[in-house]
Amino acid sequence: MAQTGHIPAGVGGNRDTRPDLATELFVAHRNLLFTAAYEMLGSAADAEDVLQETWLRWTRVDLGTVQEHRAYLVRITTRCALDRLRTLTRRKESYVGPWLPEPLLTAPDVAADVELAEHVSMAMLLVLETLAPIERAVFVLREVFDLDYEEIAETVGRTPAAVRQLAYRARSHIAARRPRGTVSPADARGALSAFQRAVDTGDLSGLLDILAPDVVFLGDGGGVAQAALVPVVGAEAVAALLAAALGNLATRSLEPAHVNGHPALILRLDGRIDTVLALRLDDGLVTGLYSVRNPDKFSHLHRETTLRR
Repeated sequence: MAQTGHIPAGVGGNRDTRPDLATELFVAHRNLLFTAAYEMLGSAADAEDVLQETWLRWTRVDLGTVQEHRAYLVRITTRCALDRLRTLTRRKESYVGPWLPEPLLTAPDVAADVELAEHVSMAMLLVLETLAPIERAVFVLREVFDLDYEEIAETVGRTPAAVRQLAYRARSHIAARRPRGTVSPADARGALSAFQRAVDTGDLSGLLDILAPDVVFLGDGGGVAQAALVPVVGAEAVAALLAAALGNLATRSLEPAHVNGHPALILRLDGRIDTVLALRLDDGLVTGLYSVRNPDKFSHLHRETTLRR
């Protein structure tokens, strides 16, 4: 298979044409590399660009000198993601209203992997946004992909001692902001069903029963679609906002989905995706609502994205 600038989506070929080793290795680890890039960036579009750059660099590597292919590919992806983070940070500074991660439609097996689901959740990605880029990379490589400190040090250009300190600082920062309790898949489905039923029927009392007193609503319209420009806090305020925004569902439909490994609702208007509403659950109550309305962030909602650790 000729090496080009295009990322191989899968292993092609037939009895006469087989992919070369570089292609086979890249395809074998592609979902893992996308997951790493997405966790560092919070943007599927930028993660795909990082994979493009990773592929281009990978085709120039002498594979005979590489002992651990997975670690080497993760290293390339991390370096490309760190470069991309600088550009992304500048874009966010001029973004209209709150910036939310690009939602991914994920398969139920992601939700079954509790640790992976936590790391790719909207809530966790927003916490990662508060870390410095180098801390974010170190946290993802250590906590999600279990690379040792020496490998991470080589990847990010720091000493192992410095990486240990960065990892400790990132863990401490995130530990204070993690969800307060784990939610079983069955409880998550029950909470989503109750929430959807209350929204569908406009049952304000039902909404107040499922919303935590300190629930936070974040809206992302990116200046393209109407959305709340500041966070809305408190059960009564959020319930009133939802009732006003979703009260007339005559031409709309709400469908449950797994988004970033967690329960969500996809709102369609005349068959077109209008809003993705992802939920954060703690102790059986909705503590966070993440409403993405920017249509530029809907590219990964028409098919399930495979995530891997």
